[in-house]
Amino acid sequence: MAKLPGDDRKGRGEPTVLRYDGRRLVPVVHTPIPELSVVLSVNGAPFATLVASPHDLHYLVAGFLRLQGVVRTPADLLSLTVSERQGSVSVRVRGEVPERPSPVPLRVLGGEVDLPPPEAFPPGVRLPGAGPFFRPESVIGTMGLLARSEEGCRETGMHRAAAGDGERLLLFAEDIGRHNAVDRIAGEALLKGIDLSGRILATSGRVSSGMAAKAAILGVSTVISRAVPTDPAIRICGELGITLVGCVRGERFNVYSNPERISAAWPSGKIAGVTGAILSGGPSSRMGCDKALLPYRGGRFIEAIHRKMAELFEEVIVVGSEPGQYDFMPCRLVPDLFPGMGALAGIHSALFHSDTDRVFVVACDMPHIKGELIRYLCGFGGEADVVVPEGESGPEPLYAVYGKGALPALEQALRDGRKGLCSFHEGLRVHRVGRDTVESIDPDMSSFRNINTPEDYYRFRRDGESPLG
Repeated sequence: MAKLPGDDRKGRGEPTVLRYDGRRLVPVVHTPIPELSVVLSVNGAPFATLVASPHDLHYLVAGFLRLQGVVRTPADLLSLTVSERQGSVSVRVRGEVPERPSPVPLRVLGGEVDLPPPEAFPPGVRLPGAGPFFRPESVIGTMGLLARSEEGCRETGMHRAAAGDGERLLLFAEDIGRHNAVDRIAGEALLKGIDLSGRILATSGRVSSGMAAKAAILGVSTVISRAVPTDPAIRICGELGITLVGCVRGERFNVYSNPERISAAWPSGKIAGVTGAILSGGPSSRMGCDKALLPYRGGRFIEAIHRKMAELFEEVIVVGSEPGQYDFMPCRLVPDLFPGMGALAGIHSALFHSDTDRVFVVACDMPHIKGELIRYLCGFGGEADVVVPEGESGPEPLYAVYGKGALPALEQALRDGRKGLCSFHEGLRVHRVGRDTVESIDPDMSSFRNINTPEDYYRFRRDGESPLG
């Protein structure tokens, strides 16, 4: 084989390569990216071989062992000796060590997330919607800081990762492997005593299921990347309450899971593909009259709710056992198809009569209409047959979204004489929006307060609340 120009320099200076400049091949000086195979032994026994960049190997190894569950605190590392010349690292740790490393202990099986033991996670990592909350400018700014940190890096073509708080980078790492870069962040944080709970993890590489699992173990709340994440990564982050952001480019990005942590303005305009449904309810024994007809702001309760719902949906319908008594309403009135079966019959009728595949249902005695929460619930598209938020007392099925796919189960429950509002959920795709998420959008949880008694009604009027304005 012919030698390249400069091959006879016998190792002096930088190696020479040929670059095609559009017309011909010309010799240029170019530095290849260094790579080192590191033999890792733990407590005197071979454990793994890591192929990595040769710098700061103590951070890489500490993070690798942390994410393997071998060490949890700096005190678990009794000694760590690096020999770059020999390409080896020897570590002594407390406790027993597995014979060989395993994939980060989190998998996706048949669409389900198989979680590691609870002790593998920092406290609170699986609390969807828990803060802190980040402005879009913080997401964009963190990725910008990562890009600017790359400008002074050792090599081009490396993977980079960083941990930040939305205003500054706390840690930065680079390596030939994207997983290695995250391991280095984990190791440096461990050795320096930096708590990553609630922080942003930024990476220049694609977020895969393994990367999502590492983020969960580190306790970060938000993961951002320039690339599109994998589908399993989206499912894992969704289950674990991690906000996953991809395609961060310029002033734009995509949010793939748990968007409530990004404190951006919610969209305006009407919600496409969803019908708003008001369950009229009929006479109330505790109120002594039909709550929908109570006076409110120069009209009736149900009219005020309709006005707010009409701002959110292209069509709003009123459902009830006797819809004729609401003929003053400027919308379509539909009857229950299973009279005497309560609110469950109303949900069924709303779905049956709607012209869209999904309906948002609210009871006529729940005047605290929160547009932001409703938009969030409707934002799950066709991912679920039922989207139900959780309030202080559990699920709130009368402030929820239902899809046509739930109709057969609803009808069967009604034919069986079941009136429970969650009695038909078995076998359906039910997505429960946790209380933490609801509180992040509606801090006082007022969306689920209803008017059941005359005392409730007079208190509501006396306090001058204006939830429908």
